[in-house]
Amino acid sequence: MILGFDKLKPWIEQFHLPESLTLALKIGLMNIEEFRDYCLAKKGVTEELPFGPQTLVFKVSGKMFTACNIEDFVSYNVKCNPERALELREEYHGINPGYHMNKKHWNTIEIESDVSEELHQEMIDHSYDLVVKSLPKKDRELLMD
Repeated sequence: MILGFDKLKPWIEQFHLPESLTLALKIGLMNIEEFRDYCLAKKGVTEELPFGPQTLVFKVSGKMFTACNIEDFVSYNVKCNPERALELREEYHGINPGYHMNKKHWNTIEIESDVSEELHQEMIDHSYDLVVKSLPKKDRELLMD
């Protein structure tokens, strides 16, 4: 799990915490180490710094599926189905067109936002799956072993 915020929801609801405190609790539960561990746990994933020492990129079979700034981990980019990308941007303040990326196929997900723990994970998984599906059959089969 990247975050543990959803485990705190019953406590937050019981004590009727203000939104600002709720957001502060949510922010404090995700860090770059947990993000990195979640990405590297996926089969065939490597990490690189192809754009300089501050941008960490995760790839599967040499193709990027997510990237983030190491020095200022406030967001990360993920690949996304174009139709779903638009829907998510309309529904969540913390999901925006991909920063420095093709805005049709990439979203930037803000850490300090209304994006839930499950959605963070889902977006990373979706990005990984899209890249895997685009790989040649031979490469996809290697990931299935």
